[in-house]
Amino acid sequence: MTAETVVRELLDHLAAGEVDEAVDLLDVEVVWRNTMVPDLRGPQVAKALRDMVARGIGFEVVHHHVATDGDVVLTDRTDVLSYGRWRSEFKVRGTFEVRDGKVVVWDDAFSWAEGIGSGVVGLVKSILPR
Repeated sequence: MTAETVVRELLDHLAAGEVDEAVDLLDVEVVWRNTMVPDLRGPQVAKALRDMVARGIGFEVVHHHVATDGDVVLTDRTDVLSYGRWRSEFKVRGTFEVRDGKVVVWDDAFSWAEGIGSGVVGLVKSILPR
């Protein structure tokens, strides 16, 4: 399986709520970095992903561009987080390092201002009558 396939499958499994299948694509020592958030390592990553699903937090991904250079995959995408009627959409640039068919580094960068702004809009939309 190519590095790009591993990354696409990881994100697609998460979007489908298939967290166990997604976790199977992570190295046991994986490092997950997010802008201005402490790194998660190894089992912490699987726990965080399982907690999202258990709490009913939905995830969608829209791929805009994906580029691969050997074992490094760069993604330009829109992530969507949801909970009930609330939705927040924001652009993410991800850098993934894949080794032996497993993600060893997952480094996402995004604008907190965009994420918070989208979250506020989502909150307003979720409480307004349809």
